[in-house]
Amino acid sequence: MNRESIAAELQNKVDECLQGFQQYLDSSFNRIDAFLDQLPLVPQAPIPQNTLKIIPPLPQLSLPSIHTIANQVIQEVKPIINLYIQKQIKYNQQVTLLQIQEQQKQQNIIINNDYQLNSKPFTYNLLQDNSIKQGELCLAIAINKDNSMVLATCDKQIKVFEFKQEQLKQTQLLSEHSSNVRTLNFMKKQSQFISSGGGQIIIWSMNPNSQWICSQKLNEHTTYINSLVMNNNEDVIISGSDDKTIKFWQKQQQWVCSQTITDHTNDVCGLSLNDQQNRVISCGKDKLILIIERAALDQKWNVIQKISVEVYGYRLYFINDNEFTFQPEGKEQMYVYEMNGTNKQYSKKKEIAVQSGYNGCHYHFPQQYIKKKCLLVNKNGYNVNLIRKNLNSDFITQQSIQFGHEYIFGQMSEDGEYLMTWDRKSQEIQIRKYHQE
Repeated sequence: MNRESIAAELQNKVDECLQGFQQYLDSSFNRIDAFLDQLPLVPQAPIPQNTLKIIPPLPQLSLPSIHTIANQVIQEVKPIINLYIQKQIKYNQQVTLLQIQEQQKQQNIIINNDYQLNSKPFTYNLLQDNSIKQGELCLAIAINKDNSMVLATCDKQIKVFEFKQEQLKQTQLLSEHSSNVRTLNFMKKQSQFISSGGGQIIIWSMNPNSQWICSQKLNEHTTYINSLVMNNNEDVIISGSDDKTIKFWQKQQQWVCSQTITDHTNDVCGLSLNDQQNRVISCGKDKLILIIERAALDQKWNVIQKISVEVYGYRLYFINDNEFTFQPEGKEQMYVYEMNGTNKQYSKKKEIAVQSGYNGCHYHFPQQYIKKKCLLVNKNGYNVNLIRKNLNSDFITQQSIQFGHEYIFGQMSEDGEYLMTWDRKSQEIQIRKYHQE
């Protein structure tokens, strides 16, 4: 390979590297090119001795002159490259902002579409022939993500049902708990569910024979657990108990208690986790609502706000990151709290009229918000109130189901198609189905 070929190859590589900076480097390109042309280039393969005679002598450069030229090139190119980098950063920021705005726009479209699809009047109608008689106390019901399986407590036991063609068929009876079971939570990413009875939490797994078996027991609480929630990744469990504590459980090889919050001075009644998974709200019989936030650095949960209420309640729920609802006991109003954008503190903004028919609200029937239907499920006294949130963020009760007794427990399916309940008066597990008029 001759000198001209080597120089051409190097020139092509230089052109390739500097293509993005061409408009900025016109003034310095000739200097770089000249500098490269003056360098003594060594062929890749040894050149035969008789060939050396025909190669003209190359100009020799002194080391100081090479340094001088190199420094001049660097001084010219460096600010140009920095300018290009700054422009590229600014461009990337603008693109990212546009992407975020587009995502928010798409989310708003989805919310608006969901509301438009579900803005017509609706009722949940009882499927009368599909009820299951149960005289024993049923303090919790859970429905899995595809509505194919249902769990229901029966005093200290758990009944497992197959839900097919809107009929419940019992397939298993679980008897590991020694106290009345108060909470049931299906996992969505794996074939597991969580139950609590007394101060004990049990993690259940499905074996190869499609039978539920106990895989781990957690015994840190000293008395009844009233509320239990899990994060979306299903590696954190949060539990609130009559022992006045909130415990955080971390999934490692096994579940372990990683932190305990002791700011409540009476029974912890309700818990809810926000969409971003970095805040938990709790309510207790000490007439306090706690706002608990996870620190970004050490991942520890810290109480960042305490809200005093006149009457304690058992139910609260994050509608979104900036808004949550709270149902005080014996009140025919539900409170709506919103976060102040400046100080990040929550305060009560609205009171929504809800039916009760009884001066107590009793526990174990958590609030739910079904985003797909913009629908809040709020048990209060003798009633289960089904409340729609409209585009103006107003909460309007669409249906109130009166059970004639304060002992009502249940859950709505994730898609909002079914509401399953047990109440003391009927002593039945009842199924109601969504019907849009």
